[in-house]
Amino acid sequence: MASLGVNIDHIANVRQARRTVEPDPVSYALLAELGGADGITVHLREDRRHIQDRDVELLRQTVRSRLNLEMAATAEMEAIALRIRPDMVTLVPEKREEVTTEGGLDVAGQLQSLTGLVGRLQGAGIGVSLFVDADPTQLRACQASGARWVELHTGTYAEASWADQPLELARLTEGSFLARSLGLRVNAGHGLTYQNVEPVAAIEGMEELNIGHTIVARALAVGLEQAVRQMKALVQNPRHDPLFGSPRP
Repeated sequence: MASLGVNIDHIANVRQARRTVEPDPVSYALLAELGGADGITVHLREDRRHIQDRDVELLRQTVRSRLNLEMAATAEMEAIALRIRPDMVTLVPEKREEVTTEGGLDVAGQLQSLTGLVGRLQGAGIGVSLFVDADPTQLRACQASGARWVELHTGTYAEASWADQPLELARLTEGSFLARSLGLRVNAGHGLTYQNVEPVAAIEGMEELNIGHTIVARALAVGLEQAVRQMKALVQNPRHDPLFGSPRP
């Protein structure tokens, strides 16, 4: 049964649109936990477009589930992570011009530097996950880096047409199987919604799904606590076949 990590970056997006003090993502993290969130995820970007340093510091003091810090593999972010000590760091690719993360990290292309970073973070007692596409070369590089977790990028699956979605789901399923055979633990996220999450949640060995935008969007209508409850019900009780996404009899 997969757990649910709730990404609250989009709460901060609303605040930063007016450069004011509300809504405060720290307060909304509490509502997400009340709704059943198993963890809180934030992405501290280089340009600080949404989550701010004070948010991460206060969340570390107040989150009662798990704090997952998404960050680029830079010296600045490493120093922040070692000071804040989140429960987990997820290393992601980052470009200033992108609206949101566009794909998985190229672990194979920067294995030496990532291995050092992973070792330093894990040596400090911080779990490390690598955000990657479900690609065999990248997954084997993740194992070589010494990281214990991967987060499979589900954006291609989420954006696929109805006809192509079963193929993308099969890639995720195969990627999860390979990762687990390599001794890696498996999370997933990006672009998942109330309409497409169940087949991914049903993949064998899937431990956690990190979901943000669709929950915050629904929260505008029903409130954040209820939106989290509804998503967690889908994550923990998926009703779809994990290979083809068709309803089970």
